[in-house]
Amino acid sequence: MPRKLPEYNAASLADIAFMLLLFFLVTTTMDVDSGLERKLPPPPPPNQDLSKQPQIKERNVFVVLVNKNDQLLVEGKPMRVRDLREAAENFMANPNNDPTLPEKEVKDVPFFGPTEVTKGVISLQNDVGTTYGTYIAVQNELVGAINDLRDQLAERKWGKSYDDLDLDQQKAIQEIYPSRISEAEPKKVGKK
Repeated sequence: MPRKLPEYNAASLADIAFMLLLFFLVTTTMDVDSGLERKLPPPPPPNQDLSKQPQIKERNVFVVLVNKNDQLLVEGKPMRVRDLREAAENFMANPNNDPTLPEKEVKDVPFFGPTEVTKGVISLQNDVGTTYGTYIAVQNELVGAINDLRDQLAERKWGKSYDDLDLDQQKAIQEIYPSRISEAEPKKVGKK
């Protein structure tokens, strides 16, 4: 008579496999792609003469340069990354209508009526040797400056943050404080 092998409980193996799977899912880290949210301008019409583009006045451009050593030169002066947000906010808001800061034009903005809107543009240029961390930190400060101005205006007007506003209210604030960050092609500056 052949010997009968003992049976084993297959349900417990499934439990063990499930627990192992759960363990690996919980303890494993995954890299998440991160990016920069940007709204690009529409392409120019095919028949438009690009040589006749309107020129932007120098006073309306906030120039930020980052070299290969991750050092900032803002409006011709050295600056630390942590001071960049405040400088960009002051430039874009131009609270005292300083003639060296961006011009403003009066526009009829929904919810606000006739309102002064900045013509300011932030121009960012990096060296090809700029580290990714510094590049992201500079981007965060510049975007943060615009977001701070939008939040401050939303608090003054409606008593709540910009993110808590409805879409029409957000669009009105975006019209007053547009996110105009122009990024130039990275360049290699200096000797090899």
